[in-house]
Amino acid sequence: MQLFYNPNLSEQTSEFTFSEEESKHIVRVLRKKELDTLSITNGKGLLFAAEITLANAKRCNAKVIALEKKHKKKNWLHIAVAPTKNNDRYEWFLEKATEIGVDEITPIICDHSERKIIKQERLEKVIQSAMKQSLQCYLPKFNSAISYKDFIKKEHQGLLFIAHCEKAEKVELKRRAAADKDITILIGPEGDFSTTEIKKAYNSNFLPVSLGENRLRTETAALVACTTVAMINQ
Repeated sequence: MQLFYNPNLSEQTSEFTFSEEESKHIVRVLRKKELDTLSITNGKGLLFAAEITLANAKRCNAKVIALEKKHKKKNWLHIAVAPTKNNDRYEWFLEKATEIGVDEITPIICDHSERKIIKQERLEKVIQSAMKQSLQCYLPKFNSAISYKDFIKKEHQGLLFIAHCEKAEKVELKRRAAADKDITILIGPEGDFSTTEIKKAYNSNFLPVSLGENRLRTETAALVACTTVAMINQ
C-alpha cells in the first residue's frame, strides 16, 4: 500500500485533482492508469480510497469510492525540542517521532542553542513523508520556532515535564506519564538548558524527569521520550 496526502479532502469530497507534482509522480513514476485505486489521507484521521478518472501527468483526477475514519489515541504528546546544530539530526528525529506517533512538535530556541533558524517548509515535508511512509492518517502539528521564554509563558494542559542534565531529584518519565493524560515534554539543546531556564520551567509547573542513566544527544532524548509515551499508550 502506498499512501498519498491531501489536506484539502473532507467527508464531503467526491472528486478532486492532484497537484501537478503528485500527478506526475502518479502517472509517470508509478505508472498508474485510469480505474486504478489509490489510498489518500487528509492528515486529520480520514482515509480515502479513490479511483483515477483521468491519468494525466499534469492533472490527475480521481473520485472517492470509499471513506474510513481512523481513531486517534487518547492522549496528546507535545515535544518541545531545541533544533540541533546538525540539521540532519533534527530531520532524523522528526521522521522517527512521526513514525512512532508524536502529535505536536515545537522547535524552541534556548540560551545555549547553536541553531536558531530552521527551514519550516523542508521540515514539514519530512514529517509528511514520514506519515505517508508509516501509513498513518494523522499528521503531527509542526509549529514555528519560538523562544524558550515565550513558550514557557503559554498555557499548557496536562502533564508537564522537563528533561535536563543537571543533578536534581528526578523520576523516570515512564513512571510519571499516564496514558489518559496529555503530555508536554521539554528537551534542550546540545549545551542543555541554562539554570535560569530550568528554574522558569519549575515555576511554570514543569516537573523534572529522567530518560535513563546515559547522557543522550538532543535528538536521541526527544525520541526516547516519544517512545516511552508510545509504550505507555499500548
